[in-house]
Amino acid sequence: MHQRGSFVSPLLSGVFCQCRSEEYQGSDPGGGVGDRTLSSTLHASTDSEHGHDDSCDSPHQCPVCGTLEQEHRLKVLFQILDVNRDGGICVNDLTIGLKKLGVHRTEHELMKVVKAGDKDLDGQLDFEEFVHYLRDHEKKLRLVFKSLDKKNDGRIDSQEIMQSLRDLGVHISEEQAEKILKSMDKNGTMTIDWNEWRDYHLLHPAENIPEIILYWKHSTIFDVGESMMVPDEFTAEEKKTGMWWRHLVAGGGAGAVSRTCTAPLDRLKVIMQVHASRSNTMGIAGGFAQMIREGGLRSLWRGNGMNVVKIAPESAIKFMAYEQIKRLIGSNQETLGILERFVAGSLAGAIAQSSIYPMEVLKTRLALGRTGQYSGIVDCAKNIFKKEGLAAFYKGYIPNVLGIIPYAGIDLAVYETLKNSWLQKFATDSADPGVFVLLACGTMSSTCGQLASYPLALVRTRMQAQASVEGSPQMTMSGLFRHIVRTEGAIGLYRGLAPNFMKVIPAVSISYVVYENLKITLGVQSR
Repeated sequence: MHQRGSFVSPLLSGVFCQCRSEEYQGSDPGGGVGDRTLSSTLHASTDSEHGHDDSCDSPHQCPVCGTLEQEHRLKVLFQILDVNRDGGICVNDLTIGLKKLGVHRTEHELMKVVKAGDKDLDGQLDFEEFVHYLRDHEKKLRLVFKSLDKKNDGRIDSQEIMQSLRDLGVHISEEQAEKILKSMDKNGTMTIDWNEWRDYHLLHPAENIPEIILYWKHSTIFDVGESMMVPDEFTAEEKKTGMWWRHLVAGGGAGAVSRTCTAPLDRLKVIMQVHASRSNTMGIAGGFAQMIREGGLRSLWRGNGMNVVKIAPESAIKFMAYEQIKRLIGSNQETLGILERFVAGSLAGAIAQSSIYPMEVLKTRLALGRTGQYSGIVDCAKNIFKKEGLAAFYKGYIPNVLGIIPYAGIDLAVYETLKNSWLQKFATDSADPGVFVLLACGTMSSTCGQLASYPLALVRTRMQAQASVEGSPQMTMSGLFRHIVRTEGAIGLYRGLAPNFMKVIPAVSISYVVYENLKITLGVQSR
């Protein structure tokens, strides 16, 4: 961080009710003479620009103190920043308007501010978007402040910053913590009160400490059998200290245990996707009975070895690709916005899937194989190559890659929506969601992602299995879609959905518990 001009307090006191900062006493919120002059300017602009025009006075009563002026003062601030008077604040308006108020931000920082609040994607903030951004951003800053304020005395010192980041697996020295403090400390006390914290961050995109505190990892933690989630972000400190690979190893181990425990349901899903039809109805109990009858209890885990083996290369390739793509799209931030994460995550997922896709085909063929058909993974690969050639290892590749887009997009969007909803409605003293909220959000988002991409996953599996089913026609992706809808109806695209969803909750629970225990073993300390 570097020293920036603060978003001066009188502007804030003219916008946000003073009662909102009373719970954090201990500093002069008004600053010096120059600040009082700016405050006078703000109130003078109320009279000079509006002449007490009733159209500007649509008061919004504060739920804390009942103040009727907040909405009006927000309009004053909005009109000061709306330099070209077109009813919207763009990056250029913010640059000029904030400079007039003694606040300096880079163009990149202001672009992030506009992007964060621009709901209708027109490149600028109208008054409603501006107000929503300020209030939403202030709420998040308050949560972060409370999370950092371990002593609950309304002030943050260097030790509290070090402890809070250490709890998240980010280790910094006391010298680094003091440097962070100095960048925000206006009165030289080497502690930060609420006003100083808010002034520094309010019209500034959340990054560094706020972004770290508010970021919830979930794709490394949860394994539901599919690896299409957008990778988690790791801080620069986690990368520097090697914590990132410990996270990935813990996630990989958790995925291996989780997939092994839910392998019978996964194999049943594959069999139902390929063999179930209107004429061959297959229930869950009947499917299990058929598998046990054909190959005994051990056959329930057929194909699981390959499913576990592919975790390591896929995770490693996806992580490396994700980091490279972040650099290519020009981001030097520790954490990306949702759209950038979706683009980078989808591309990284496509690269990883392309690299390990033959393993996906082998897993499907082994799961569908009869007892004694293959002696192992290598024998299965040899048989496929000998009978069908190299192209067989990429059957179903197109629907598989296409499936990444709805899965990753919906998983990310639902997860962020649920997270923000929880932060807005239920978070009071900390941004830490706790285990149950984290599990619930991750489970719901991955379930929605799977539901959206399931027809593509089913078509992929059938294309992978075509040559192994005697008499089965070799169809293209579009041809197979039409055939399924014509012969089985739209419901045919969701064969095997029941066992797939049955394994989600146990898979998430098992992977989380194993992940947390492996973190302790590997010396990782993070939420």
